[in-house]
Amino acid sequence: MTEQNTRIERDSMGEMPVPADALYGASTARAVDNFPIAHQPVPAAVIHAFGHLKAACAQANTDLGRLDAKLAEAIIDAANEVAEGKHDAHFPVDVYQTGSGTSTNMNANEVIANLATSRLRLSDPDAPRIHPNDHVNAGQSSNDTFPTAMHIAGALTLQHDLIPALTRLADDLEAKAKQWDAIVKIGRTHLMDATPIRVGQVFGGYAAQARYSATRAGRALARMLENMPIGGTAVGTGINTHPEFAQRVCATLSAKLGVEFKEADNHPEAQAAKDSFVEAHGELKAIAVALSKIANDTRHLGSGPRCSLFELSLPATQPGSSIMPGKVNPVICESVIQVACRVIGNDAVVTTSGLGGVGSVFELNVAMPVMVDAFLDSIKLLANVSDVFVDKLLTGLQVNEQRCAELIDQSLMMCTSLAPVIGYDNAAKLAKQAFAEGKTIRELATEQNLVPADQLNELLDPDSMTRPS
Repeated sequence: MTEQNTRIERDSMGEMPVPADALYGASTARAVDNFPIAHQPVPAAVIHAFGHLKAACAQANTDLGRLDAKLAEAIIDAANEVAEGKHDAHFPVDVYQTGSGTSTNMNANEVIANLATSRLRLSDPDAPRIHPNDHVNAGQSSNDTFPTAMHIAGALTLQHDLIPALTRLADDLEAKAKQWDAIVKIGRTHLMDATPIRVGQVFGGYAAQARYSATRAGRALARMLENMPIGGTAVGTGINTHPEFAQRVCATLSAKLGVEFKEADNHPEAQAAKDSFVEAHGELKAIAVALSKIANDTRHLGSGPRCSLFELSLPATQPGSSIMPGKVNPVICESVIQVACRVIGNDAVVTTSGLGGVGSVFELNVAMPVMVDAFLDSIKLLANVSDVFVDKLLTGLQVNEQRCAELIDQSLMMCTSLAPVIGYDNAAKLAKQAFAEGKTIRELATEQNLVPADQLNELLDPDSMTRPS
């Protein structure tokens, strides 16, 4: 930056050059200078959460007589603009910053203070300057605002992004289960042939995994709504804030955002530890594992088209090879599995960020920015890939009924339904002989006249094998 495109701002450490058109001030500029690590700013969802939080704090402070109503109105208007994402470009602080998120809290304080001051001075050029600490940060500390913003961002992204995406996935899988319930295929255990199962039952299982995943996301949401740290200020004791402040902030946020936030029962715990985030991300990891199972089964059932299972036909989305013409790969399934890998890695980040002596040390967790970055990354990836799986794969997925029937006929495990009639040992002998002679169970059982033809047809009916009654 040259002197021509900068201005001089001041904070408690002295003067600092700031880009002339930046809405932030000296503290933010110091952080930008100190942390050129990933060149990746704190997630926008956290910034928007700060906007909601600062507006609620200003409202609580004016209601409690601790902030002039005219100043509070300007702060609330400016904070709402931040919450709407109108000023994201003015939040450049890197994820890998001070572990308490102080730099991002001050970034929000400075942007909101400058916006609010400009708003006041439009009508009154002599209006007082709104101070980022004294006014915007009144009754607060970075130590309780940043983790509170984490809760808000986590709650909103879970509610608006992940839960709807998983619900949609479950709905689509359930529709496929009903559509294909009359189609029978061979089951497989240990990667080996097993007894028949209806395609509808298989996809019903996948639908259940997706539905349970939405439930798990709901449990993660519940962890975000409780235990709000706001009101604890520096170390959880509430120094420099009003006893009713936190309750009022939570009530304002709940009314505005349509979910019920609850003040922490124990503020020292809420600031010293991040167990709720570790628990909540465990739910996200379980969701990733569930999606990987659905995607992996789908790609294997669609393998082929001539030299493998090919019980499913996956929609062709793009050429699969730069050297093999006509090859089409299960790329959507592979993207789901890669997301699962990333989410499991993010779980390690969230878990280690919460570890005692690493992130959680005495009265404060000092790995919060990277923790929330990983947490929100998992939500975004899981939500987006669930939608892609529906749009790019399930919508065009088909069952190859003829192939399913062929494989059932070839399966040696069709002998299972004969075991109650001819005995386990005889059925096992039949399977081994059929394999050695290259015959089906039906062919060999007919040749040996093991049971009457009508009974054999009944015993070897694939659909009846899938219905225990």
